[in-house]
Order: sequence, then structure tokens, then C-alpha cells
Amino acid sequence: MKIIEKYSHLNGEEYLLVHHKNVYKEITDIIQSVDTDRFRTKVSKEKTMKGKLLYNPDALNREFKRLFKQRDWKDVRYSYYVTTNYSIMQELITLPLERQKEFLIGKGVTSPIYSYKQTDFVKDNIAIEVQFGKYAFVAYDLFVKHLLFYSGGVINVGIEVLPMKSMQSEMSTGIAYYEGEVYNVLRHGRNNPPVPLLIIGVAP
Repeated sequence: MKIIEKYSHLNGEEYLLVHHKNVYKEITDIIQSVDTDRFRTKVSKEKTMKGKLLYNPDALNREFKRLFKQRDWKDVRYSYYVTTNYSIMQELITLPLERQKEFLIGKGVTSPIYSYKQTDFVKDNIAIEVQFGKYAFVAYDLFVKHLLFYSGGVINVGIEVLPMKSMQSEMSTGIAYYEGEVYNVLRHGRNNPPVPLLIIGVAP
């Protein structure tokens, strides 16, 4: 698998090059070690591509999971309590989990709601999502998950690995692709989402 393009948002790549050069190399080595042809195993049932062999997103995700786990990347869960009251939210998110419930009860919330988010690969305050899934999953990663882990002090940068359009066209319909997702980020303006990101576009 080749890295075709990269988009650095809020100096995401620059942060990696300055502070985590070796880990960044490890990430690119893992990506480039994937033999994409091995994963052209899905027989399409769609009308426009019936019988055609496509890249299998589930198998690709499993391969990336295997490779990252070999290098000691860990899945991390970020737990928190939910509030819709903006006036207390800013103080709430600075508190450790064990104090958040008590804080909300003290503010009159009778049944505080517990929630969590999980990301598959975290190491040295860097989170990676390898996404060969639907459009909605990528938007959720970029505008919710990476931001939550960043504002919670779990990570300093988030990385999203996506297929280029050329690869996505050899997959089932509805899969997100690099060019489209970078366009979506650019449309939101230079500072949104407010988290350093590196988006990587890959292809065979």
C-alpha cells in the first residue's frame, strides 16, 4: 500500500515530525507493509459491479489492527459524563471522571448520564483511525472522536487513514475517500475542527 497524499490540519504532521519522528516513521512503515492485493476478496453483489472482485474493507481493517497491535498500539477508552448545560460544561470537562458525577448532582442533575468513546490505536499521545467505512464514520472521527480525546488531554494529534478515490472506486459503494473528506474539512475553515490532524490518503 502506498501513501499518495497527506493533509496536515493545524500543523498535525509538523508536530509529528518535530516531536515523534520515530513513531511517525513506524506509522508509515505499517501502512506501506500492507499487501493490498491480498485483500481483493469481496465479490460484489451490486448491480453496477456484480461479480467483480473488490477490496474487502473488513479484512483490511483486521490487517491494520494486527500490524498496529504488534507495535504496541493500544485501544483507549475516554469516559465522561454528559451535560447539555453549557454554563457548567467548561468546568465539568476539566474534572476527573470520578468527580464529574458528584459535580453534576451538586448542580441539580438528578440522574447524570455516563458515556464513553473508544479509539483503536493510541501510542505516545497519538491516535490513529484506519477508516475503510461509510462517510458518517469518518465525519464522526474527525469532528467528534479526535476532538474529544484531544480536549480530554488523551492525545496531542489525531491521524485518519483513508483510501484515495481511485481505491474507493474498487470497493463497495458508500465508502469514504480521502479527497472528499479533506474537502469537507477545508469547507469548515482553517481552524475547524480545533484539533491537530493528519489525514493520509492511501492506494495500492
